[in-house]
Amino acid sequence: MITIMGASGATGGATLRSLTALDVPVRALSRNPDRLLAGLDPHTRGLVEVTAADAGDPASMRAALKGTTQLFLTMENSPQQVEHELRTVDLAVSLGVEHVVKVSAPAAEPDSPVAVSRGHHLIEQRLRASGITTTVLRPYAFMQKLLLIAPGVSAAGVIFGALDGARCNYIDCRDIGDVAAAVLTRPDTAGGDIPLTGGRAYSHPELAELLGTLRGRPVRSVNLPPAELHAHLVARAGMPDWLAAHVVEIQRLAVQRPEAPDDAATRLIGRAPRTLEAFLGEHLDRFH
Repeated sequence: MITIMGASGATGGATLRSLTALDVPVRALSRNPDRLLAGLDPHTRGLVEVTAADAGDPASMRAALKGTTQLFLTMENSPQQVEHELRTVDLAVSLGVEHVVKVSAPAAEPDSPVAVSRGHHLIEQRLRASGITTTVLRPYAFMQKLLLIAPGVSAAGVIFGALDGARCNYIDCRDIGDVAAAVLTRPDTAGGDIPLTGGRAYSHPELAELLGTLRGRPVRSVNLPPAELHAHLVARAGMPDWLAAHVVEIQRLAVQRPEAPDDAATRLIGRAPRTLEAFLGEHLDRFH
């Protein structure tokens, strides 16, 4: 049985849809199983065993993971993420899970400037020490996260950031789901690290130009010092302090480590990943 954690989230939900499109039965874990089930189309519903589970509740997780042979492990970034993922890894080991596909980060290292990435490093270490076959997906920036800047673009025609002209390489969560489905259904692809990017990296001025062209009205890019961006995200965007710090860290990582496209996704799914222009076009009403 393939079990999907975070099935209500962007990457977990995409993986769920990618697997069921291949007619693969799955178990989907959610803290709100009724809501998840209500959102599934009839075909998908017939292939999905929706199970209530909370990563903060070990008993519910142990029950939900029983019978699992492969686990798709992804959780929303939070101060509890490392604790919850480490506990999940230990449960998977104890229950005989054979293969874990973990969504991680491109710079999951002990000295990474990104706190969340240092946490991913700890989780990856636990997985590798366990002896379980481990496939690590390393997506760069998520296209879906760009929807968070839509209110600012819509209201004021502006993008705030701290990239200093550096480029981010955005990938659509649906492409991550397709890659995960390939790895989970083709044993020859299991194991190792898979960097996941779109076909082109964009600076904020280039992103602003693209959005301006698509919506027919100009968009400005405003570069701020990291501390000012952090304060802006807390005061104006309403982010909690830890999340604002994470956003700033991710942008500064792109400055320190230039991002370039990688063809791993294309090789695994047999097509080019979705373009940023196509994604923004799908959601253009949010940016008007």
